[in-house]
Amino acid sequence: MEAFVGVIAGSKSDIPELQKGFAVFDELGVAYRIAICSAHRDPERLKATIAEWEGAGAAVFIAAAGLAAHLPGVIASHTVKPVIGVPLEAALSGLDSLLSIVQMPPGVPVATVGVGNVVNAVVLSAEILAVSNAKIAERLAQMRVSAREKARGDDSALAR
Repeated sequence: MEAFVGVIAGSKSDIPELQKGFAVFDELGVAYRIAICSAHRDPERLKATIAEWEGAGAAVFIAAAGLAAHLPGVIASHTVKPVIGVPLEAALSGLDSLLSIVQMPPGVPVATVGVGNVVNAVVLSAEILAVSNAKIAERLAQMRVSAREKARGDDSALAR
């Protein structure tokens, strides 16, 4: 059974933000599944999706949420797998979402990335998988080399 990342959006409007990370999953060779499950409107379906995906090999969850942003915390309450929260800008420039996700009670952690930074959530999930997957670890290392080379190229292109 191949480990994968379970990506959960709270609503259809969150999907465009999450799609920014799909190319990174593909670049890193990380398997993922995506679903729309509302923590508030259909908590039973959310719980069932978490259980189903865990049985199928989900090793990490990413949850994107705006406004009240309870989705990552609710997921964390139903699994011992790592959960990465992506706060989305829905009001207050996303500060409300960020604070809702990052302020979890002791014993129920949610890793949190910057507002709208789904790419960092994808990379973090890949780093978690890389602990036991050498191929993903090598692709992550190559991604870092490419980023470094691009930064050096950008510097070299400056007119001085």
